[in-house]
Amino acid sequence: MGNRGMEDLIPLINKLQDAFSSIGQSCNLDLPQIAVVGGQSAGKSSVLENFVGRDFLPRGSGIVTRRPLILQLINAKAEYAEFLHCKGKKFVDFEEVRQEIEAETDRLTGTNKGISSVPINLRVYSPNVLNLTLIDLPGITKVPVGDQPVDIEHQIKDMLLQFISRDSCLILAVTPANTDLANSDALKIAKEVDPPGLRTIGVITKLDLMDEGTDARDILENKLLPLRRGYIGVVNRSQKDIDGRKDIRAAMAAERKFFLSHPGYRHMAERMGTPHLQKTLNQQLTNHIRETLPALRNKLQSQLLSLEKEVEEYKNYRPDDPTRKTKALLQMVQQFAVDFEKRIEGSGDQVNTMELSGGARINRIFHERFPFELVKMEFDEKELRREISYAIKNIHGVRTGLFTPDLAFEAIVKKQIIKLKEPCLKCIDLVIQELINTVRQCTSKLGSYPRLREETERIVTTYVREREGKTKDQVLLLIDIELSYINTNHEDFIGFANAQQRNMQANKKRAMPNQSSGLSHSRQTV
Repeated sequence: MGNRGMEDLIPLINKLQDAFSSIGQSCNLDLPQIAVVGGQSAGKSSVLENFVGRDFLPRGSGIVTRRPLILQLINAKAEYAEFLHCKGKKFVDFEEVRQEIEAETDRLTGTNKGISSVPINLRVYSPNVLNLTLIDLPGITKVPVGDQPVDIEHQIKDMLLQFISRDSCLILAVTPANTDLANSDALKIAKEVDPPGLRTIGVITKLDLMDEGTDARDILENKLLPLRRGYIGVVNRSQKDIDGRKDIRAAMAAERKFFLSHPGYRHMAERMGTPHLQKTLNQQLTNHIRETLPALRNKLQSQLLSLEKEVEEYKNYRPDDPTRKTKALLQMVQQFAVDFEKRIEGSGDQVNTMELSGGARINRIFHERFPFELVKMEFDEKELRREISYAIKNIHGVRTGLFTPDLAFEAIVKKQIIKLKEPCLKCIDLVIQELINTVRQCTSKLGSYPRLREETERIVTTYVREREGKTKDQVLLLIDIELSYINTNHEDFIGFANAQQRNMQANKKRAMPNQSSGLSHSRQTV
């Protein structure tokens, strides 16, 4: 059995698990444990019942285990069982234990074969067991049965991964010997979270049901798919034995006889069977707890210090303390400011995948909506030519001019510039509206304080509206500045004139060679 101090480790971990379960909190300490995984009808329930020596687990077709069962085996003189949800009640009849498991499962999941990740805590005291804690998980299934949800396979897989993904969890992968080991559901999911096989213990069931002339010797000798902790073979009761209420002790005697008499397993009989499996698991779990204990202790101490610091703050707590109220108010206002900035800068905690909002929407207004509004400012070229003609004639008056007056050009250009006012002001309105919507979204966290939320919205919205007026004044001022002076020497205006000059010079250069060649041809002719 080993060191007595080491033996006390498993009950200590059990107490921690019970403490977390009783207060309804998930255990964030990653307590060392053994999770039992396997496909439906792989023999998981029979293995656990063999450990206890009693029939106490629900049986039937389809998914029977629909909630995780934390089974705590404790070596004691008397034999009885206790449920964490039935405090003070001892179950001596193990048939009642089975009925209570079924009733507690249906209470949370209903009778429609649904599943839940909320565990049932069962503690079994017996002189026939070693100190051991196992978590029996639902069997891996492929096809929904009855009115089960269509994604039942994914639901079960997610639940299994929730337990076995932790480095502190040993995985007991149960696989029937009469199926191909390469297709084992248990080993497949264990491989996902434990590729090197350091945390996985293989259990091969139904060795007596293999085809005649075949055996699982290569598997049990850890040659086919090696695991660091190896494989252990067991022989469970058949369905006929279970229906006939065959005694588990008699079944274990038959298991012992099977390994001693089988030519393929005779040389390893001492390392096979349920008693050896239970002893191995006890040792493995004890060693595993011992290895993870330093990290667990450090984590507990850090959490304890954090809690003590928090408790210290509440020792002199007075609900009517004005400084505490002020501090809480400032924290909420600061959080509002942080949330608003994140939504505008685009680094929010929750990303909206349905529509654009905040900074992304404002960016779209500037880079898509505003240019679109400018493009909509189409003008009738025929009408523009007519306006230019009227402007030139009206400026010349009774005289007939030889040159196009600058005043006519400025009058037409200013008329076009004035048209920019409407899309610019519309762009400001759209941005302001998005800012106000963002303010309302950020104040949703203040829902518990309606008055604070209302005042926060009012103050921030008023400030945004003030900025709106100043922004519009600034934009209109920029447009007025453009209207006040038209720089006709700007490269955008003189570019066309320069292009004309360059075109004329190029034409002259092309004409020169033609004239030279014509002259030489005439001389030759003469």
